Amino acid sequence: MTDSSLPPPTRDSLTDDLLWRGLIQDSTGLDELRELLDGGETTTYYVGFDPTAQSLHVGSLMQVTTARRLQLAGHRPLLLVGGATGQIGDPKESAERTLNPPEVIAGWVERIRDQLAPFVSYTGDNAAQLVNNLDWTGEMSVVEFLRDVGKHFPVNKMLAREVVRARLETGISFTEFSYQLLQANDFFELHRRYGCQLQFGGSDQWGNITAGVDYVRRRGAGPVQAFTTPLVTKADGTKFGKTEGGAVWLDPTLTSPYAFYQFWLNVDDREVDRYLRYFSFRSRDELEELAKATAERPAARLAQRALAEELTTLVHGAEETRQAVAASQALFGRGSLDDLAPETLRAALTEAGLVRIPGELPDVAGLLRDSGLVTGLKEARRVIAEGGAYVNNNRVTEVDATVSVDDLLHGRYLVLRRGKRSFAGVELGE
Repeated sequence: MTDSSLPPPTRDSLTDDLLWRGLIQDSTGLDELRELLDGGETTTYYVGFDPTAQSLHVGSLMQVTTARRLQLAGHRPLLLVGGATGQIGDPKESAERTLNPPEVIAGWVERIRDQLAPFVSYTGDNAAQLVNNLDWTGEMSVVEFLRDVGKHFPVNKMLAREVVRARLETGISFTEFSYQLLQANDFFELHRRYGCQLQFGGSDQWGNITAGVDYVRRRGAGPVQAFTTPLVTKADGTKFGKTEGGAVWLDPTLTSPYAFYQFWLNVDDREVDRYLRYFSFRSRDELEELAKATAERPAARLAQRALAEELTTLVHGAEETRQAVAASQALFGRGSLDDLAPETLRAALTEAGLVRIPGELPDVAGLLRDSGLVTGLKEARRVIAEGGAYVNNNRVTEVDATVSVDDLLHGRYLVLRRGKRSFAGVELGE
């Protein structure tokens, strides 16, 4: 079932809220889904994350926040980290995946398990549980896998998968071809072990997910249900979660909380309402009121600020969000630079362009040139004379002005600004 065939949403149930937010692209049956989500009983559901890197990125937030949304409505989440499937890799249309060593994947599994922990609650009647499919797949012999799992999968149906068809001419290994069987067996094992009745995932996983639903039925269990969320894209159709510097990670050592905050703050006006529906936990009434206020004052970017603050708090915590907001304001002269933690200041300046200067500091004109805010000393002196140059948010008016080590923030940083919007950072180093 696709979006175009779904009835108009109401405000009366979890299912209706998911539909209004655009979070259900396909489902095994809307009536059955309503029964599981709105029938008054606690439903155990699962969503999986393969450890293909050392961290989740913002593309994973769709599944993470949807899992949180269902738990807040009273259902029980199983968050599966693919210690087994991560060693295989879902087939790509382009080429064979590079297989990472098992010990590397084991390390990534632990990191991702830790990243998932803050998004759900591990207490209460519907306490979340983290699971690893290596726990049951690793025990299975090749003969058991072929006999107990493989016999339930018609090869003609597996060949009909779009991604498999795309690889038939260039070649696809049996390893990637068999990925679908492993994921389907996960649903069966979670149903058998934990009473799991529902799986959801991204729409690119629909073939694997429905194979799991069918496999559970073929094994005489169930019934079980499934739905997919849409793939998140930018307004121009390009991949979501990428910047010029690469992926936007959830790990603060890979993407700083300040850079994470800025990613959401800079969301295109055409995208922000859709992203708020996907990721925000504000009510429908609140989001509609926010959309109205944003339309009335577009320059204030109220929707982007709300999205950035909510998601940065969810991923990195309230204090990191406060620091990111403070840095965003202080760098443009609307707050104190002295109040920023050194890690936040450095992250912000790195995003803007941080120049490392060894030895003695040049004069302000030289700093403006070396930072890239001007093309040469002549232009730098003109900007200073016209009152457009700032060091640590203090206007510099003398063309031969200098700075000293006493001006350095945290003993090593300077914030340079040209005009209202262009700024850069200087770090004094060895």
